[in-house]
Amino acid sequence: MFDLTGKVALVTGGNGGIGLGMAKGLAQAGARVVVAARNADKSAAAVDALRALGSDAFALSVDVTSEASVQALFDAVRERCGRLDILVNNAGSTVRKPVDQLSLAEWNQVMDTNLTSAFLCSRAAHPLMKAAGGGKVINIGSMMSIFGAPYAPAYGASKGGIVQLTKATAASWAADGIQVNAILPGWIQTALTDGAREQVAGLNERVIARAPAGRWGQPDDLAGTAVFLASAASDFVTGTAIPVDGGYSIAA
Repeated sequence: MFDLTGKVALVTGGNGGIGLGMAKGLAQAGARVVVAARNADKSAAAVDALRALGSDAFALSVDVTSEASVQALFDAVRERCGRLDILVNNAGSTVRKPVDQLSLAEWNQVMDTNLTSAFLCSRAAHPLMKAAGGGKVINIGSMMSIFGAPYAPAYGASKGGIVQLTKATAASWAADGIQVNAILPGWIQTALTDGAREQVAGLNERVIARAPAGRWGQPDDLAGTAVFLASAASDFVTGTAIPVDGGYSIAA
């Protein structure tokens, strides 16, 4: 039920952080993983790690904010693999400033990277998945889809948009046999959140104190949920958003 042998999975931003954590889970389940990212050195290291797990992985360069670059990415996947079964829209960035200090350029940068990229990649993936008779789209939101943070207006808005994009796409593509779901990571220890711990005083202590799990998450904590949503086990699950946060979002 969770076997992904013969499936092709594309993970944007899959060369580090939670993207690589999920990519490793998909590789271990048997998928051929395509790492789509900009940093060639990081992507090469990620591919080596995925191949060590038995995946016939490879990397492609992409600017997920560019319509032309995204289309070229999916054309390359079609040419090299002949199919696409799983898309993980994971690429993301943030600018930590309150609304009154945020420039329009910074706002657009975060929205384009986090939300518009998911739209562009999903749209480009649709004909490939429809031709294959179905597929799985996994959008990476955030617990900031649920909470508000004074230092993350653009990030929170983009991730709230991810949840609504997930619901709309799920409703639209169900007839094509394509399930679309979101994962809402909590506080996961990555290079992105390392910056948050440096910039937001007391964040580390507050996270540990509130989370019932009593710790920060690790990228590998996302792997199991990604495999579930990528596999036949979730064929009747669509349009949902699953927190993976050690209980942070349900704590009093």
